[in-house]
Amino acid sequence: MTSQVSSPAVEQPVLGEQRRVAKEVRRLDRVIIRFAGDSGDGMQLAGDRFTSETASFGNDLSTLPNFPAEIRAPAGTLPGVSSFQVHFADHDILTPGDAPDVLVAMNPAALKANIDDLPRGAEIIVNTDEFTKRALAKVGYAASPLDDGSLQGYSVHPVPLTTLTVGALKDFPLSRKEAERSKNIFALGLLSWMYHRPTEGTEGFLRKKFAKKPDMAEANISAFRAGWNFGETTEDFAVSYEVQPAAAAFPAGQYRNISGNLALSYGLIAASRQADLPLYLGSYPITPASDILHELSRHKNFGVRTFQAEDEIAGIGAALGAAFGGSLAVTTTSGPGVALKSETIGLAVSLELPLLVIDIQRGGPSTGLPTKTEQADLLQAMYGRNGEAPVPIVAPRTPADCFDAAVEAAGIALAYRTPVFLLSDGYLANGSEPWRIPEADELPDLRVQFATRPNHTAADGTEVFWPYKRDPRTLARPWAVPGTPGLEHRIGGIEKQDGTGDISYDPANHDLMVRTRQAKIDGITVPDIAVDDPSGQARTLVLGWGSTYGPITAAVRRIRRAGGAVAQAHLRHLNPFPRNLGEVLRFYDRVIVPEMNLGQLTQLLRARYLVDVRSYTQVTGLPFKAEQLARAITAVQEESADV
Repeated sequence: MTSQVSSPAVEQPVLGEQRRVAKEVRRLDRVIIRFAGDSGDGMQLAGDRFTSETASFGNDLSTLPNFPAEIRAPAGTLPGVSSFQVHFADHDILTPGDAPDVLVAMNPAALKANIDDLPRGAEIIVNTDEFTKRALAKVGYAASPLDDGSLQGYSVHPVPLTTLTVGALKDFPLSRKEAERSKNIFALGLLSWMYHRPTEGTEGFLRKKFAKKPDMAEANISAFRAGWNFGETTEDFAVSYEVQPAAAAFPAGQYRNISGNLALSYGLIAASRQADLPLYLGSYPITPASDILHELSRHKNFGVRTFQAEDEIAGIGAALGAAFGGSLAVTTTSGPGVALKSETIGLAVSLELPLLVIDIQRGGPSTGLPTKTEQADLLQAMYGRNGEAPVPIVAPRTPADCFDAAVEAAGIALAYRTPVFLLSDGYLANGSEPWRIPEADELPDLRVQFATRPNHTAADGTEVFWPYKRDPRTLARPWAVPGTPGLEHRIGGIEKQDGTGDISYDPANHDLMVRTRQAKIDGITVPDIAVDDPSGQARTLVLGWGSTYGPITAAVRRIRRAGGAVAQAHLRHLNPFPRNLGEVLRFYDRVIVPEMNLGQLTQLLRARYLVDVRSYTQVTGLPFKAEQLARAITAVQEESADV
């Protein structure tokens, strides 16, 4: 769904003969809502639809889906709770929010799993139909929290969502179980009324989703309208809320809501078009990277070829073969898959062929936390191969930024003939935000020149092709497509002779080739790191990379609003580092690096620049909260002031 930055009218469902109740309308500048229930309750769908309508309305937004690793986790249990948090506002925002203002709890497990995150005064909408003795006991409630006074201080709305949904669908030819499945859509309708969300897009979505089952489509639309009408007519909800569009926060243009994995997929397609090369994805399904395979498989009309291999090794092997054949080649995975792909990544380094290795990081080690986020693959991407096998590393900072990062990583791979790591993570992959759709003329020209003729004159005067005769600017070797007459050459993992590409065991040649491959990566041109220090008085720098951008920026804003001075910088390029990074680090008295690992970037910075970088880490499987980081930064500043 796309929209121009504007304030569209909200189309409301038809209320028929139902009685309207006079309602107070309050204007807010921001709201954080969390939908929570069993993994089969459709919370991700409800949250996604609410987000899409919010994006079409013109609010700025940020989301945080959170779901179990199991396809169908045990119903009614704490490990089985699935949630979707959306933060939307009339101004620029950067995170899904620290604490929900509204919790929709579909059962006792959803309430218990999320109640500690809610501030006092928050609104809680509970599905009372699920608060049975058995369901309460399953999660350790001795008595119903709706009756024992434990929810005092919250604004609780008991709503029999299941009963109301079944009643609304009584005239449809559905079993009770089938009707109950629409309770998430009823709840979506209620929240859409509470926050004046548009409805036309959701009704269109339901008709499209159930196009082959028109009765089911109309049933869900009826449930959606019934939820809206319930809010409009019941006395239990005396207030609705308005959050105006955030037009001032966005440059002019056409926008759509986009997740990180979808933005990354579109970035890869755009890169292939800008390079005028076919896009080839060799992949094996793995959470949270599988969405990229699913999305790219839908775009054969753009010359995209996708191959779902039998395992990770076959996936990257096919991709490297496609690179040899002249395609923009990609393989997607997560941390465990990177371990399996490491030998072939080393082969790509030796062959010096362009290859994108996209790692959507997740909690580890081993299987770890497949659906949770982490940033713990940085050292693996930097060093996780045998021998000296350097590769560039690029990291997007927001879901929308995944598009630009994909285009940039592809440009580096093509220009320098090297595999390139793109490090996203589960938070970026599944989260979403508004994205301005770029014009084609805003994208870089990524076209490359394939080798077409011999490039060296032999001692006897004949013209021959040397596959490792390098471009003196980039140190990239020629890219010769197999079958080009006269350009036959040997490839393989054994060391090559400089220039000729023949097999070589000569010590001096190996030393030269190792140093040349390293020099090629070191010589990649990346922009200088920019420092945000508006007052010019800050003595503390907060440096981040990847998905920590949003929480860090939100924390820095809080400190500045409170009168503090703090500088911020963010790394997009992790190998090679920007050339001015050492100078920036040495300029500040204190440098703090928040990471969702145990300090991997901190180790690299200390080793490279001999600067006392301070690490602030978290490995909970969840992103940082802005208030948490603000406290940590302030504590470091106060500690240093005391000294």
